[in-house]
Amino acid sequence: MSTTATRAGATEAYGTDPGDPDGARRIGGAGERLTAEQVRGFVLDNLVGADLDGARVCLVVPDGTRTCPLPLLLHAARDALAGRAAEVTVVIALGTHQGMSEDQLAHHLGYEPGRSEETYPGWRILNHESWLPETFTTLGAIPADRLAELTGGLLTDTGVEVAINRHVAEADVALVIGPVFPHEVVGFSGGNKYFFPGVSGQEVIDLSHWLGALITSAQMIGTAGITPVRALINEAASMIEGRRLALCLVVASGTDTLHTAAFGTPEDAWAACAEVSAQTHVTYCVAPVRRVLSIMPTKYEDIWTAAKGFYKLEPIVADGGEVIIYAPHITEVSVMHPHIAEIGYHNRDYFVGQWERFRSQPWGDLAHSTHLCGQGTWDPEHGERNRVTVTLATGIPREVVEAVNLRYLDPATVDVAAYEADPDTFVEPHAGEVLYRLRPGGGSGAGEPDGRAPSTTGLDG
Repeated sequence: MSTTATRAGATEAYGTDPGDPDGARRIGGAGERLTAEQVRGFVLDNLVGADLDGARVCLVVPDGTRTCPLPLLLHAARDALAGRAAEVTVVIALGTHQGMSEDQLAHHLGYEPGRSEETYPGWRILNHESWLPETFTTLGAIPADRLAELTGGLLTDTGVEVAINRHVAEADVALVIGPVFPHEVVGFSGGNKYFFPGVSGQEVIDLSHWLGALITSAQMIGTAGITPVRALINEAASMIEGRRLALCLVVASGTDTLHTAAFGTPEDAWAACAEVSAQTHVTYCVAPVRRVLSIMPTKYEDIWTAAKGFYKLEPIVADGGEVIIYAPHITEVSVMHPHIAEIGYHNRDYFVGQWERFRSQPWGDLAHSTHLCGQGTWDPEHGERNRVTVTLATGIPREVVEAVNLRYLDPATVDVAAYEADPDTFVEPHAGEVLYRLRPGGGSGAGEPDGRAPSTTGLDG
């Protein structure tokens, strides 16, 4: 692996299918709010028109950390597939997140707990159980020379085995249903990302996340086009033998209302929705702020997932400023990745500068560490110096927070109203989905005022 950090080439294409926004069927747009009837009709029309008769269909859908009107979409899919598909399996794209309970699945997918058969007759509904080896089948490998091409030279001396959930590999048709948002690892989420890392083996997860970390979250998040990580996951997805389709969505942040939906190949449907997400999920500020209070929804159950409250706000924080992740309901750093408590949170240069010390650690854990720590430097003489301070106001004890190199704040002392009245603080009441950026040159931004802060503009405030 080349451990020389670089930002060059992050928006270039690397020889994979970039997707054609005009190649997908689309409804809605950046300034629209679709009705349930419009969405249902769109899903029915497209699935009825698809060649799915007699097919074994695997639906790959998000877990509870992604906002999405999944019951509406799946009820329509059920009606469109009834009497046509030979079998239907739903796999929750957990990546390495913890599995969803029956009660959680019922709420998420729209059925009564323990009675999925009544709502989805004949369907199998499964968590992607990344912790079980029998979950996976191997599709092949991407060799080192090809990875060097795909990553623009960021990774030069390692190949990767491509493993995926066997239900996806064995299906005639794998259909992704899920939203597109700005994303810290890949640029914009969605599309083939629901396969890799959504239902993939650990090897691609670790490699893709470390690749994104080398570029840095601040450089990667909200980057349009085929980033090196998108190129990698598109390449891996091309190894799936069955037909791949996608119903990609752009959700009005914090709601179950859609701005747009697109149907086609994962590449085309994703490209269509990434265009709209860039207009609706990116809010521009005219000046940096000293402090951000990110109020995390309860769907984020640990810091591993709630770190999005940092990723999406870091770009507007002034040098030397602070991001407070306010989530009294969170009591653990990571449910599925306890090893992060041993590594702690550090910037990219801390790991790259001491690579022999850290190369045997899980690269996905290292990547998460850098993403939450943010930009900074490290050298043997001066040690680690970070651009901003990350503070946790959660249910995690002080000694645990400080042991992982973050600042502790007692959540009981947080007065949201006082922070809202503080001119040096920006409060995000539903953190995790909308990306905030500084407008170059202090411009006025795009879209309509969001009504929460006089310095910001954007459609989904």
